[in-house]
Amino acid sequence: MTDSTLLLHGLILGIVEGLTEFLPVSSTGHLILVGQWLGFNDDKGKVFEIAIQFAAILAVVWEYRVRLWHTVIGLKSEAMSQRLAFNLIIAFLPSAILGFLFLKQIKFYLFNPIVVASAFIVGGILILWAERRQHTIHAETIDEITWKDALKVGFAQALAMIPGTSRSGATIIGGLFFGLSRKTAAEFSFFLAIPTMFAATSYDVYKNRDLFSVDDIGLFAVGGIVSFISAFFAVRGLIRFISKHDFTVFAWYRIVFGILVLVSAQMGWVDWKQH
Repeated sequence: MTDSTLLLHGLILGIVEGLTEFLPVSSTGHLILVGQWLGFNDDKGKVFEIAIQFAAILAVVWEYRVRLWHTVIGLKSEAMSQRLAFNLIIAFLPSAILGFLFLKQIKFYLFNPIVVASAFIVGGILILWAERRQHTIHAETIDEITWKDALKVGFAQALAMIPGTSRSGATIIGGLFFGLSRKTAAEFSFFLAIPTMFAATSYDVYKNRDLFSVDDIGLFAVGGIVSFISAFFAVRGLIRFISKHDFTVFAWYRIVFGILVLVSAQMGWVDWKQH
C-alpha cells in the first residue's frame, strides 16, 4: 500500500471504531468486516485497531471529565464518589478474571462465522425482549446503582468476550434487565469501558509491542484522531437518542448484520476465523 492509501484506510477504520465502540453493535465485528474489504487485516492492521481503540476510550474520558475528576478528588471524603468507584471495580472484576483465564481459548474456539453471527442475532433478539418486557426501574441515575447491580452488569460484560456480542451491548442491555434506566445503563457502560478497555488495550500493546514502528506514527495519528472525534459524537448522540427512543433500531441492525456475517463467510468475502 502507498502512504496515502494507508492513511485513507486509517481514516475509514478510525470512523468505524469510533462510531461502533460505544453503541450496542460490536465494534470488533465491524472492524473485521471493513478491514477485510480494505485489505488491511494483517498484523499491522490488528495493531492499528489497538491504537484507535485507545483513542476511543479517551473520548469517553473527555466527555465525562467533570464527573470523573469530581469522583477522583472526592474519593477520600465523599460517599457518592466512593460508591461509583467501588461499583466500577466490582463490575470490572468478572471480565478481568474470566478474560485472564479463558481469553485464549475463547479466541481459538469461538472466532468463527457461526458464533459471531449467532452472537449478533441473539443479542438483537435480547434487545427486542428487553424493550418489550415490563420495565421495573430502581436506578434512575448512576448514583442509585447498588454493588449488586454493578456485579450483575459486570457478568453481563463478561459475555462480550464471545465474538460479536458487543461489550457496550452486553452492559447496556444487561443494565435494562437488572432495573437500570436506559440513560443510566448507557452511562454506566461508558464509565465501565474506561478501566475495561484500558486494561485490554494495555495488555494488547504490551503483547504486540514489537509490531509498533516509528514509521506508523502518521497512520496511528490519523486513525486515533478520527476515532476520538467519531466516538465523542457517538457517545453524545446515543445519550440524546435514547432520551426519546428505545434500543429497538439497534436490535434489528444486529440481526441484519448477523445475516451479513453468514453471507460474507459463505461467499468467502471475509475470513472470520483469522482473528
